[in-house]
Amino acid sequence: MTQFTSNHPVATEFIQAPRQGVLKRVFAFPNPVNDHAARFTASIVVVLALVALLGQLPWLVGLIAGGFVLRLAFGPRISPAALLSVKVLAPLVGEPKLVPGPPKRFAQGIGAVLSIAAFVLLVTGGSLPGWTLMVLLVVAASLEAFIGLCLGCAIFAFLMRRGIIPAGICEECANIGLRKS
Repeated sequence: MTQFTSNHPVATEFIQAPRQGVLKRVFAFPNPVNDHAARFTASIVVVLALVALLGQLPWLVGLIAGGFVLRLAFGPRISPAALLSVKVLAPLVGEPKLVPGPPKRFAQGIGAVLSIAAFVLLVTGGSLPGWTLMVLLVVAASLEAFIGLCLGCAIFAFLMRRGIIPAGICEECANIGLRKS
């Protein structure tokens, strides 16, 4: 049996760096994230959620939930609101403001849970709790959109400090010395 060494010509033809798995590539989320795009996406969520609330439109809550699920699973590649934010609106502001991606993905997960729960409640007769969850979603998305306060990111940081989310998930989040002001 012949063993190949790193300087063997045949061995170098077949040795490749490990590739990221297909599932990891499909379900990739950007890191870092352009904060301008995140805030524009939150603004779109605010507008859609207010229209759903004022018009009492449960189907629109379902679309909002679908958008959160798409952003959670695939990042901004498939969600119409995120694509509009990333490709059209954020470039209008100028240079990107880069922030860590994992807290933003966590925030998308919270938005997905809230909006899915609201949708399920609304279609099963739980109007008051369903619309209450949508009001909470409007408040959280408004804080992100208008003053840059990401509640999901704050919860993520709290959970990291408590050791519930491992530091390896977001090295920049764990090491405050790496953060840029």
